[in-house]
Amino acid sequence: MDFIIAALVTVIGISTPILLAGLGELVVEKSGVLNLGIEGMMLIGAIAGFAVTVMTGNPWVGVLGAAAAGTLSALLFGVLVLGLNSNQVATGLALTIFGTGLSSLLGLSYTGRIIATFGSIFPPELARDPWLKLIFGHSPIVYFALIMVPLVAWFLKSTRAGLILRAVGENDLSAHSIGYSVTGVRYAAIAFGGAMAGIAGCYFSMVITPMWAEKMTAGRGWIALALVVFAGWRTGRLLGGAYFFGVLMALELYAKAAGFSIMPSQFWAAMPYLMTVVVLALISSRESIGSNAPACLGKPFLPSN
Repeated sequence: MDFIIAALVTVIGISTPILLAGLGELVVEKSGVLNLGIEGMMLIGAIAGFAVTVMTGNPWVGVLGAAAAGTLSALLFGVLVLGLNSNQVATGLALTIFGTGLSSLLGLSYTGRIIATFGSIFPPELARDPWLKLIFGHSPIVYFALIMVPLVAWFLKSTRAGLILRAVGENDLSAHSIGYSVTGVRYAAIAFGGAMAGIAGCYFSMVITPMWAEKMTAGRGWIALALVVFAGWRTGRLLGGAYFFGVLMALELYAKAAGFSIMPSQFWAAMPYLMTVVVLALISSRESIGSNAPACLGKPFLPSN
């Protein structure tokens, strides 16, 4: 029983950054923009959150710093693709390369340093029992991610702003013709996606391993990108998909620890990324990914046409 509880706690922890980044990308893609720079924004958020925490000694301020850094990097992407109509795929890839290099440069003076992480937001007594620890023994960012799932679903389905955002993603010219600012809506969606990616990144440097190391997100941004397609652009499926990928990644850890010989641990380590490659390949075929994809996804907004 202790093993099962420990495994579930591990899965929840591994899944949280993927869920956060996936929720942000879901909103971005619902507006009709495809941002492949999630990995870069996560790394920028990771180093920003760590650095701000070192300077202030307050991890809550560090999370805000990570969100701000992710937002700024996302807005840079927005200026290029919305203001200058650059190719969204190429610009997103450039953002990932930029974020990887910038985070490595900024992190040189922080390598090997350890910071204090979050304290429990619940009374410590609640986390002493193994079963209660499964509910009350997580980082505040885990609860934030779980709260954001119904909030994003409610926003997209039950609010006027969410309806406008979905309308922009489905038919930007029609939304423009009735007076909505397509560019403004997409900027707001991109900023939200950047903030969520930044928070997802700081989860690595402030919770999972409270220290800085280069490329510590290890491709989780690409998994989050594939997860949005895997979930069919639905928040409920996104939550289930995040935990599914979390189980696959946890299997690698436990297979390695147990010396599982039927299937080498390297196979389980590669499995999430193999599935990511398959899902990303489906993006090129709208028939393969179904009708839930926003009709304007990845297309530039050209009102003059």
